[in-house]
Amino acid sequence: MHWIYLVLAILFEVFGTTSMKLSHGFTKILPSLGVVIFYGISFTLLGLALKKIELSIAYAIWSGVGTALIALIGILILKETMTALKLISLILVIIGVVGLRLSGTD
Repeated sequence: MHWIYLVLAILFEVFGTTSMKLSHGFTKILPSLGVVIFYGISFTLLGLALKKIELSIAYAIWSGVGTALIALIGILILKETMTALKLISLILVIIGVVGLRLSGTD
């Protein structure tokens, strides 16, 4: 169950970060509320995941997968530029997350 909490925490972190972009500097009320709500849910779920997953592993996966997903959303949905360096960097983030997961003791 703790890995499910972590996956959900990542998804809500992605929702929160996407809402932050859509809030236009917290000038739009609904996306601004989304930031607070989604991050609140994300941190709660991350806290539940930390009951069983080591902090170093859980946080690295939470931040790494969240970063990769946000970058993909930026590129695919928000039409941000895709460069070779961005692609290589995303691949390295994913490799790092997989490596950390494989090093875990759970």
